[in-house]
Formats: sequence, structure tokens, C-alpha cells
Amino acid sequence: MTLCRQTPTAWLAGQGVAPNRPPMADFAPCEPDFGTYRAAVGELVGELAQFGDSDSESAEHILGRRLDEEQFAAVLEATPDGRDETIARVLFDVRNFQPGLRTNAGSRGGSDGLAAMVRISMLAQIDSVWWGRARGYLTDDELIDSAELVDLDELSDAGQLRFRYRHQPETLLGRAARKAERRTLPGRSPRTAGMWLARARPQAVAWLNQLADEFARLAPPGTPPVWVTSLARSVAQQRRLKELGYVALLPSAHCVGFAADIEMAWYRRFHAHRILRGLLLDRQRAGEVNVIDEGQAWHVCLRPRIARNPRDVRLNSLRRHAG
Repeated sequence: MTLCRQTPTAWLAGQGVAPNRPPMADFAPCEPDFGTYRAAVGELVGELAQFGDSDSESAEHILGRRLDEEQFAAVLEATPDGRDETIARVLFDVRNFQPGLRTNAGSRGGSDGLAAMVRISMLAQIDSVWWGRARGYLTDDELIDSAELVDLDELSDAGQLRFRYRHQPETLLGRAARKAERRTLPGRSPRTAGMWLARARPQAVAWLNQLADEFARLAPPGTPPVWVTSLARSVAQQRRLKELGYVALLPSAHCVGFAADIEMAWYRRFHAHRILRGLLLDRQRAGEVNVIDEGQAWHVCLRPRIARNPRDVRLNSLRRHAG
């Protein structure tokens, strides 16, 4: 990975004579050009879209030819597994693609097709560059017991959440009640399964609160708050989702707590989806997050520098609820 020189002032302070080469601590990895990469992914997906979901052989041929191109190389090389292994994994997923995959683990809906799966997988490599080397929460118990995470229910009770969410029903009676609600009051809430474990990094909560505050100012009167469908997950849960037919990739920023899925389609009924979409894309252009359109919900992943020091966030009160 390319290294970038940081400001040498601190290093030079107190030094009589500068050595020929500064220490490695004064360098930081240069991030690849994600804008060029995203544009190339868009072109690639457009090329794949001309084939049907059953023509995975043609899609695999195109990917095998295109993924060696320069505009993809820097990002794929920066992933934890490197370019060759990452390409091999994408090709494997294409070769074994089954129509009917669900693209978002917090949402209910049909498949978006082979091209959508490739788009999600390719854009998720940006998440992997940022967080793929971090240790994830391996089990549900590890996630529950982590002192790094806050409990959304406690924050909600304390009035510290600006966004909405809900739990997955845990019993047959609960699932029946949810189904009855959807039948008798369609549109009252998103068609989302809900969160398995409502825990999150304080930084993610703070960033989502900021997003929700701005959305509330801009959305038409009567628009409900931002609805978050998924936050932190364990590696075990990610694997369960994959077994259930979701596009659930590993490594995943969800498994280190720095990703969220945000309901999008439901806001069409309030004529607010374009506003929410614009806010997310504005933050991506500002370098705060990586955004992936997954259909009903949009995935966001916090950039490491934002996770370390989000702009104007109030983390102290949230951190008191951790553990």
C-alpha cells in the first residue's frame, strides 16, 4: 500500500539534525481513489445488467476480464485478502449465484439480481479496506457482553435517540402480531424484520443522530424519523443470514459495529426518500461514509477517521450507557 507523508513538525521538535529518512510512524497509508472506483463499479454493473440472472457464465467472463483493470486495482489490493483472493471470492459468488437472494438483512423483499449482488459485493470492498483488518464480534454473547457497545433500548428510554428501530419478534405470538399489524395497518411502519440485537457503537449512534436531526429539518411535515433496520452484528449472525439467502458478506463492518442499514423505500409514501438519499450521498461525497444502495434499505459504513472523531458529536453521554 502507498504511504503518505504526514506533517513532520512533531517529529522534528527537539531534534538537532534530521536523519536522512523519517521513521515509519510519520507515514500513514494512502487511501485509494474511491470515487474512481465507485464510477468503475457503476460501469461494470451496467455491463452485467444486459445478461439475465441465469447467465452467470457470461457475468463471470466479464468480471474475470474487467477486474484486472487499473481503476479496480488500488482498492482490491488494499483489502485484507489482497486483489487476487478478493477477485476469486467475487467470481466464486457469481458462479454460485442463486436467483432469489435477498440483498438486505433487515428488509423483506425479492431479489435484485446478479448485477445487484456484484454491485453490493464490489462496493463493500471499501468497507473492507477500512475495517476488514479489525477483529469482529465472533458470537452473539461476545457482542452482548462488549463494553464498546451501547444498548439502544437504554438510550431510547433516556431520550437520546433521534432515529427509530425495532426488535425482531422472538416468539410465534410476536411474529403473528407483527403479521397482523402489516395486514391491518399497511404502511404504518417499514416491512423490516427488525434487529436481532439492538446494540451499537456510540460513534455510530452519534452519527445517525446527526443524520436524523438534519432529515427532520428537511423532510415534509409529518414524515417519520429516520428508521434504522440493522446495526452491530456478530460473525455468527452474519453467517446465519447467508444461510437464509441474504447477501451477507465477510468481513463485514457490521461485525465491528461501524455499519448501519437505513430504511429507504418506506419514505416514498412521505415524498421524503429523495431527501434522505441526498443526505446520505452528500456524506459520502464529504468522505464520512461509504454508502451502498441495497434496495429497500441503504447500507452505510463509517470511515475510520469519522469513527475516531465524528464532527460535532456528543459521545460522552452515550458512552456512559456502554457496557
